[in-house]
Amino acid sequence: MTADVPERPLIPQPPATVAALRQAVARITPSALPAFADQLDEAVDQARQEADFGPVWRFTTSWSIHVQIQRQPLVAARFRELEILAVESEDRDQRRAAVSELGRILDDACEAIGLGKR
Repeated sequence: MTADVPERPLIPQPPATVAALRQAVARITPSALPAFADQLDEAVDQARQEADFGPVWRFTTSWSIHVQIQRQPLVAARFRELEILAVESEDRDQRRAAVSELGRILDDACEAIGLGKR
């Protein structure tokens, strides 16, 4: 990781509303906006078909976790490194260690947004 990566969060963690999360994603990971829009459409359609709010809750929770990780440059950089290791490493122990650390990062993000551990 480079020395010019800030250690403090780029933005405050937004509330888990569609509008606030969309705004946060636009600021910190604008390339993810198409996926955000597609997943929102799917969640709303599924919620309407099932007459259940669960898909929208899962959507906002998932994107809250995304924002929690991505708003912290050092954590986001490490997360990307670990994703690559987990998929591309030929060393089984290295893959397992990467997946384990990814889990810890996700657990920390869940706790930070008030969900407790996964």
